[in-house]
Amino acid sequence: MFTTTGESAPSGFSKAKERVHARMLELLRGELAEDREEAAIGEWTLHDLRRTATTGMARLNIAPHVVDRILNHVSGTIRGVAAVYNRHAYLDERKAALDAWGRYVERLVRPRPGNVILLPIATS
Repeated sequence: MFTTTGESAPSGFSKAKERVHARMLELLRGELAEDREEAAIGEWTLHDLRRTATTGMARLNIAPHVVDRILNHVSGTIRGVAAVYNRHAYLDERKAALDAWGRYVERLVRPRPGNVILLPIATS
């Protein structure tokens, strides 16, 4: 699905992780007025991002079985006989969960000024 050649499996994860790490460090150093050169980010793996998202979605009260489907955990929360009979993909719930997680992360990296109030959008 995410292959670059159309035939081989996805690859290059370690290079992508290095680029993400370098960019995060660049952003961190750009925000610091002092001690820019001493700024550091601890060791992390790409799997840590899955763990962080799972924990964050739990904090947002997203149902564990929906998070399991997002992570493609086949033997997740729904097990045994229930897993045999429940073949629902939870696509709408997964989309809503990822949208909520995206909004949460967006607020972390781009907080609104304290004097801004969001008004509801009228839908027809």
